[in-house]
Amino acid sequence: MRTIAHLDVDAFYVSVELLRRPELRGRPVVVAGSGPRAVVTTASYEARRFGVGSAIPAARARRLCPDAVFLEPDFAHYRAVSAELMALVRAQVETVEVVGFDEAYLDLSGLVAPRAAMRRLVGAIRARTGLTCSVGIGPNRLVAKVASDAEKPAGFVVLTREAARARFADAAPTLLPGIGAKTAARLAACGIATVGALAAAPADLLGERFGPRLGPWLGARARFEDDAELTSERIAVSESRETTFPRDIADQGELERILGERLDDGGWNCEVENGSVRSSFDTTINVLDGLLEFERATGGSAQVRAARRSGEEYLLERGLFRRKSTGDVVDPAYLEFAFPHYWRYDVLRALDYFRRADADADPRMAQAVEVVRSKRQPDGRWLLDRIHPGHVHFDVESGVGTPSRWNTLRALRVLDWWDDAG
Repeated sequence: MRTIAHLDVDAFYVSVELLRRPELRGRPVVVAGSGPRAVVTTASYEARRFGVGSAIPAARARRLCPDAVFLEPDFAHYRAVSAELMALVRAQVETVEVVGFDEAYLDLSGLVAPRAAMRRLVGAIRARTGLTCSVGIGPNRLVAKVASDAEKPAGFVVLTREAARARFADAAPTLLPGIGAKTAARLAACGIATVGALAAAPADLLGERFGPRLGPWLGARARFEDDAELTSERIAVSESRETTFPRDIADQGELERILGERLDDGGWNCEVENGSVRSSFDTTINVLDGLLEFERATGGSAQVRAARRSGEEYLLERGLFRRKSTGDVVDPAYLEFAFPHYWRYDVLRALDYFRRADADADPRMAQAVEVVRSKRQPDGRWLLDRIHPGHVHFDVESGVGTPSRWNTLRALRVLDWWDDAG
């Protein structure tokens, strides 16, 4: 029988800091950068009582909890502690998929006593590092992940799929990884406000309202169905879902490198090795696309969510296509829609990212949305404005200036999302 565990260190970054600064125990502590666009990496449970949580703007956290102690993140130290912790995990379990500094999935299927093994592992981590962990155990990744969050801190929850359905039937759909606030609002508009209601929803209704792929996926999620395998070798982004990193995220070190290359203005630039100090729209949207797919495939981490929030803010501050300093259009090509877009940026690609990320319809996107509306043809279609050089397996478009299937599909999705949010 398949048995998967999700191991999650409780408030990892704060807990590591408290080991170095025990005098702060019992006080609200927030790990966050100090810049104007900084976001919270994590907060102690004392700070969370005030509404401070991972990935919210640090300025908002200061307003919510003015008496909190704010600490600058020390990722080099966190990396070292994480390496020690994950070495302990790998020493006891053969198949381990690390998805962040502070969490991992473990395949316990071959163990005679998986629960006892996890209790021993949690004890060994506490003895060696001083950190407490929450554990969820179930027949798949989804059950394990939700179970590990159920009784934090220091939780240890074991659930079957049926038990998970019963326990969380009355919970909001946002309990389930991958279902955000916007999707939950659309579900609520259909009269579906709980996990149980979503699990029982007719497949044809979900397919009609959310499409032939997302609809069935939502229902399966609510029934805690998940057949995703663990991999201890790499986290790959499927080509069919628009791979955006120049290569697959091969290991935790590669993810850390990408996150570590974030610039002070909140985004990324692939020319950083050549001295670039300002982010670019092209590199930033590629990184955001890749991090979003990584988060969906693995459940993500507070560090990844904070990085995405920072990159999104970089684009939003610039209205998705303008210079922050002057308001001028950065590049007229950003207002021309291409497909495939390869590594290049345009406002339709950016808006489609925010739609897929289940983001709020931020007013700063409004001008970009109007650009999309303005390019709609009298027959309701959008044209292919540009063709970027690159290899394709077969042509799906007729040429520049002709109606584009993919641009039309993406534009309609974006406008539906925006109008529903408004």
